Amino acid sequence: MNNEKKPQDRVRAQNRDQDRDAPQAHGLARGLTNYGDTGFALYLRRSFAKSMGYSSELLKKPIVGIAYTPSGFNNCHRHFPELLEAVKRGVIAEGGLPLEFPTISLGEVFLNPTSLKFRNLMSMDTEEMIRAQPIDAVVLMGGCDKTVPAQLMGASSAGVPAIQLVAGPMMTSRYKEERLGACTDCRRFWAKYRATEVSSDEIQVIEGSLSTTAGTCAVMGTASTMACLTEAMGMMLPGTAAIPAVHADRLRAGEATGRRAMALVGSALTPDRIITPEAIENALRVLLSIGGSTNAIIHLTAIAGRLGIKVPLDKLNALSDGTPVLVNLKPTGEHYMEDFFAAGGMSAVLRELKDLLHLDCMTVTGETLGQRIAAEEGGYVNRTVVCARAEPVEEVGGLVALFGNLAPRGAILKRSAADKSLFEKEGRAVVFTSLEDLAARIDSPDLDVTADDFLVLQNAGPESSSGMPEAGYLPIPGKLARTGVKDMVRISDARMSGTAFGTVVLHVSPEAAAGGPLALVKNGDKIRLSVSKRTLDLLVDDKELERRRGEFEARAQTAPPPRGYARLYRRSVLQADEGCDFDFLRDATIVS
Repeated sequence: MNNEKKPQDRVRAQNRDQDRDAPQAHGLARGLTNYGDTGFALYLRRSFAKSMGYSSELLKKPIVGIAYTPSGFNNCHRHFPELLEAVKRGVIAEGGLPLEFPTISLGEVFLNPTSLKFRNLMSMDTEEMIRAQPIDAVVLMGGCDKTVPAQLMGASSAGVPAIQLVAGPMMTSRYKEERLGACTDCRRFWAKYRATEVSSDEIQVIEGSLSTTAGTCAVMGTASTMACLTEAMGMMLPGTAAIPAVHADRLRAGEATGRRAMALVGSALTPDRIITPEAIENALRVLLSIGGSTNAIIHLTAIAGRLGIKVPLDKLNALSDGTPVLVNLKPTGEHYMEDFFAAGGMSAVLRELKDLLHLDCMTVTGETLGQRIAAEEGGYVNRTVVCARAEPVEEVGGLVALFGNLAPRGAILKRSAADKSLFEKEGRAVVFTSLEDLAARIDSPDLDVTADDFLVLQNAGPESSSGMPEAGYLPIPGKLARTGVKDMVRISDARMSGTAFGTVVLHVSPEAAAGGPLALVKNGDKIRLSVSKRTLDLLVDDKELERRRGEFEARAQTAPPPRGYARLYRRSVLQADEGCDFDFLRDATIVS
């Protein structure tokens, strides 16, 4: 070991520097409002707190803040009022004072242009409220896709002991004899509707049968992926990632989380001691083994970046080649999150991966990951859902990074949810210059396209006006869908939902709007994809590309938004390979 400070040590030192002038106090006396008279500040704070009916005795207790994110625009968090009461029970049982505080809530399908654009804003809200209020430890209540990453980003930067509690997945429903769960089945039936295999009347009935309980998507989408990775990193209680939202165990998990939050009060077990480079690597291993969402790469990179930890995409490839897919869940397999919970959940996965993990990583319980796994040896596992390493769902990890002259800084493919017959292929580019262009032409009978072509979407990355939406899952052109085409190669600088499937190349970096090579692709160009070689190349000679670049640079660029958060976002957002965080929020020592 050398004497150089680790990234998390630097962040810890920065947090100490920021807090060195603050009084060393706990509970209501922590972080007093500055009136130039500390005695008056505490007197006034107690007076105002008593207006809410608290006794003097209770106001002397340690305070557990609860970052609370219900919203009428967030169906995933519909059950949070009941879950909040369970957390409070746990805090009170251990002698603390639980105080919830609201932050931004990001309901995935209710935000325009896309939820990712507001993830960083939520992280800032979370961080600043943890810092500003008298909180000795904090419970992070989230669930929907961007809320958990935002909370972990904010808590990592705030430097206060924190523990995550997720919403849990929704339960499945039924349509006739078929079991349904959002949102892989949403996409499957919509594709059938576009192909005229399902009628207008049927799709309306299906619409009402896909999401029927509180909770996050019922498959291994982004929400469930991030829940599993958070447990793998040690930031939530063991065995709580997969508990269904409406299960009584979810309430018991809430109470236990409140109890554990009280144990964190006064401890040095802050997020930077838990989210280490080794813990991030464990999370990547788990991501690959569960066939998790491509979005998780962006979120893990952003969380790690707050602590000075870099997540190189070539590292992802090295891990992927040695990590099999073990979890048989949609969209990679056939089961749902409630089945994963009943099959042994994350405990079963971690036991199976034990020899590939860093077992000395600390967890929020105060024990190491190795101690947690050892305590659960011999636990139940259903091998139809969580497979043994000797008989995996896939021999290699679910995700790979691609590099080449079309993606100099990388792109991502979820190979576990793709058609392997398309992995080594050259195709003709059919280019859409924006989401508007895609919507206008994708179903045109005049579109010049065949099943062997590559659909290419430009200007859908983080700096674009669309803010990197989940639009990378380009629809199969209508006239091809009606002939039975189910998949084709699709390439973009956008994202896709973790519930989606197909041979979809995403997060091309640098993006088109930033002048990346994707901006130079024209209709008819040949593109070569090789998953085995991890390459994505535009087969156009360098001289022609230089000529096109001159034309691109000469074109007028989109004017920045005139004001507000949109202007801050455009000015500060980083590329996908850097987690799409803001440049001023990442640890300054990271070398891009």
